[in-house]
Amino acid sequence: MKIKEVINYLESIAPRAYQEPYDNSGLLTGNADNELSNALITLDCTEEVVQEAIDKKCNLIIAHHPIVFKGLKKLTGSNYVERTIISAIKNDIAIYAIHTNLDNVNRGVNKKIAEKLGLQNVRILLPKQDSLSKLVTFIPQTHANEVLSALHDAGAGQIGNYKNCSFIVEGTGSFQPNEMANPNIGEAGKQEKVDEIRAEVIFPNHLEKNILKALKQSHPYEEVAYYISSLHNENQEVGSGMIGELPESLEPKAFLAHLKKSMALKVIRHTPLVNRNVKKIALCGGSGSFLLKNAIQAGADFYVSADFKYHEFFDAENRLTIADIGHYESEVYTKDLIGELLTKKFPTFAVNFSGTITNPISYYL
Repeated sequence: MKIKEVINYLESIAPRAYQEPYDNSGLLTGNADNELSNALITLDCTEEVVQEAIDKKCNLIIAHHPIVFKGLKKLTGSNYVERTIISAIKNDIAIYAIHTNLDNVNRGVNKKIAEKLGLQNVRILLPKQDSLSKLVTFIPQTHANEVLSALHDAGAGQIGNYKNCSFIVEGTGSFQPNEMANPNIGEAGKQEKVDEIRAEVIFPNHLEKNILKALKQSHPYEEVAYYISSLHNENQEVGSGMIGELPESLEPKAFLAHLKKSMALKVIRHTPLVNRNVKKIALCGGSGSFLLKNAIQAGADFYVSADFKYHEFFDAENRLTIADIGHYESEVYTKDLIGELLTKKFPTFAVNFSGTITNPISYYL
């Protein structure tokens, strides 16, 4: 198996198109066409993790956080980022990062946290807008099933838990081929009328090229009539954070105990506890203070995230409790998530989880 097969599968789950503009997900070092020996899964890629990959004879490191976050202008080994990259290149180890694109999908990092907490009725807290488009095309009725199947196979018509979705209206198409045409139906110089359908399908923006390729390859006409519209709709499958419900409401202190046990935490920083039982939980792995207003608007009792600054804790205003569990602690189970995805797709794939603790923060208790 080549390295690119693993990358292509992971990006079918979490397309790079869904990463945030500031991010740097993707293949950072190495050749995707190289044969894969073994892969090491980690939260962060550091010098110690590269050495672990060398020791375990892994030529691919799959990390959540990209080691190259900002542009590198030189590689002299003057800091840990440069030394990590140099070591990986010297030892022909590919480093692949799957960061905010994995944060932003329904099956991603936040879903894993929700599972750890046992939440139900989980949904994305802040769905992305402007990430969907609609294709409208006109197909002779004799070829409707063939063309629609090709569009669906290319990724069109997927809405939540439903696939192969489309809207169809029957009608009559009219056209006249000129002398230069080579029509599949009709003759040059003669007006032709054909029983057609108008088909509409929704698709993610990043699949546009694949969708159009499938349309043109499957459509019988020499000239395919279609148009694409950008949609402002919220994409319920893509976005930031998640919100869900506990199976049973808990007292605030009982939920803190549940949170600490479920996430194997040493400490939780939190605002004053709400004066009510806790049922609705909002969450975001990593730095999530930007979603506090959304958590409040959604009626959450607790907001579980990390990296809150001192003054940001005041913004809770006793409308919910902020529970800051730490960046590393909120995302460390991403390793399990990636491992589960890979072993489900590639049952014989040897998953190696990094044993290196990359958390740069220690607690004196």
